[in-house]
Amino acid sequence: MSEPPASPVPLEQAVLETFFSQLGICSHDRAKDYVEREKENSRSAGPSWAGILSALAHLAAAEKAYHSMGFLGQKLGGQSFFSRKDSIRSIYTSLHNELRKLVTSARNSAAGTSPHLEELLSHLSEQLCFFIQARMEIADFYEKMYSLSTQKSIHSTEVLHTLESILQKYSSRFHHPILSPLESSFQLEVDVLTQLLKAQAEISEWKFLPSLLNLHSAHSKLQTWGQTFEKQRETRKHLFGGQTQKALQPPHLFLWLGKLKNALLAKFTFYFHDALSRQTTSSEMKALTAKTNPDYCGKISSFIRKYDAENVSLIFDNRGSETFQGHGYHHPHSYREAPKGVDQYPAVVSLPTDRPLIHWPNVIMIMSDRATELNTLDKVVHFYDDKVQSTYFLTRPEPQFTIVVIFDSRKSEKDSHFLSFLNELSSSLKNSKPFASLKPGSKG
Repeated sequence: MSEPPASPVPLEQAVLETFFSQLGICSHDRAKDYVEREKENSRSAGPSWAGILSALAHLAAAEKAYHSMGFLGQKLGGQSFFSRKDSIRSIYTSLHNELRKLVTSARNSAAGTSPHLEELLSHLSEQLCFFIQARMEIADFYEKMYSLSTQKSIHSTEVLHTLESILQKYSSRFHHPILSPLESSFQLEVDVLTQLLKAQAEISEWKFLPSLLNLHSAHSKLQTWGQTFEKQRETRKHLFGGQTQKALQPPHLFLWLGKLKNALLAKFTFYFHDALSRQTTSSEMKALTAKTNPDYCGKISSFIRKYDAENVSLIFDNRGSETFQGHGYHHPHSYREAPKGVDQYPAVVSLPTDRPLIHWPNVIMIMSDRATELNTLDKVVHFYDDKVQSTYFLTRPEPQFTIVVIFDSRKSEKDSHFLSFLNELSSSLKNSKPFASLKPGSKG
């Protein structure tokens, strides 16, 4: 027996599905235009249907503002009354109030001529209220991340816990099948953000495999997300006739997540340079690191050649680290005795060759004697040892890592070339610049 034909999808449901499928792929203008046309064509419809179409047009506009990140760093009172843009919070709050009214009015109309539609609209409006609350909290979270760009150090674990608590709060709160594209888009964004923040925390703890897996997963999801923009075409009409089609420009938020991933990939490549370089030839490794932005190894190698430095090393202070086992991946059940003495301060990166062992007692002594200055995370410490006729410059980009530059001659502690090089390198490794670039038009 042949199966009975599927019952036709009600017009209103088809409209809702089309709208949310467009919203789920960040086609905000199309989604807004679509429901506004439907509203024009449905003037004789009931108040609940007209109300939801109006709310959805506002939702599309709010989502466009959210993905543009233009709301970041807005100063209240900094603009005139007529030019002041509403904050993202006020836009979403107004929309939330609009939808709450729809929940009540649709429930009250459920006994009318279209009970199934009224029930559906009430249900969707209620779940969209949860979505909007989640959006407001994530928008506040991005605001907090943007403010971190001015901090000396970023406590990635604390930032990550804040994000995870928001996600736990709203897990499965907007799960209706019609909202599926919106939920998928939301989940994709927060998954990428969570994995990048995890990678940032793990790189700072020198954990090779966990940071690699999170970076790879974030990269794969960004690629999947990016393909949705490639598939979309937008038509542009020319002033003197004719038109062209081109891929839809991805929103600022997507581009920023890609920028954060690239910055973390560059830092990962530098911190785990030794483990990665064992997997390939030195010439291929040099070519691969040259593709990262910034190319830390390339910058340091150029500095060494230009100023005839004997060595530049990145030192990892593993005291108190129960999991430290050395370069690369280690089986979780493998045992290695905890490092002692100078081995508690390994050079995880050393250029142009292995760390100069003759200098290591001096380096550790300076790190100990000048710990207070180094722990400010913004000072460059200078030391000249006339016994070995060598100069040491040290700075600390983050609590467990110290950069040391060694010269086999006397160098001035006020040399601007050395100071600016170390300050720039340290600032870049703090990874606060990408947080500044969250705001469109910033120089981060």
